[in-house]
Amino acid sequence: MKAKNLFCTGLITVIVLTFATQLRAQEQKPIREGTEWLDVFMPNNNDTALPRILLIGNSITRGYYPEVVKLLEGKAYVARLATSKSICDPALKKEINLVMSYAKFDIVQFNNGLHGFGYTEEEYKAAFPGFVKAIRKNAPGAKLMWATSTPLHTRADAKIFSSNIERIKERNKIALDYVTAQKDIRVDDLWALVVDHPEYYQGGDGAHPLAPGYTALAQKVADELTVLLNEK
Repeated sequence: MKAKNLFCTGLITVIVLTFATQLRAQEQKPIREGTEWLDVFMPNNNDTALPRILLIGNSITRGYYPEVVKLLEGKAYVARLATSKSICDPALKKEINLVMSYAKFDIVQFNNGLHGFGYTEEEYKAAFPGFVKAIRKNAPGAKLMWATSTPLHTRADAKIFSSNIERIKERNKIALDYVTAQKDIRVDDLWALVVDHPEYYQGGDGAHPLAPGYTALAQKVADELTVLLNEK
């Protein structure tokens, strides 16, 4: 009878542990968008004369990237890692690890906040330190610059912000609180640059600026990166 009881107890324990493991796996399953994408561009791979910069971000980063490259010509080689992955998705760290393993980067500008709205701001806050840690791990000697997320507008009228605007504000605050406390991370406030300029978005999709907006963003990014390049 005692052996039978021990067997039943052990069986119940196995069932409970198996259920708990499956439950954790379900809880940890990434919340992804209907379409996920990754866009990487790494020029001048065999050149060593200039410092190397990596821009990590989303489609906004991808949009201002070409002009940043032109503005920094002769000063630095600029690569990009643009992705739809949220910082709450473990796949983002894998992408960072992969792309940053290809080269040594002297400066990294990074941004993330306009994707992954299936996650709460509490989850975003919990994931943010790991996002920064992944970058530091792959470029331990690099200078870092955080770029604030730009606002989203309605497609019909760029003077009206999208329903996610308060969430973007909160994510920017979470990120700014963290990077400011780090002391060694520069802030490039792209939000402040465009928030009062609906003309940069009018007639577009509400998320991506038109050419004048991208030009303004690229100039701001290039100016901030130039400051880092000139720092000893």
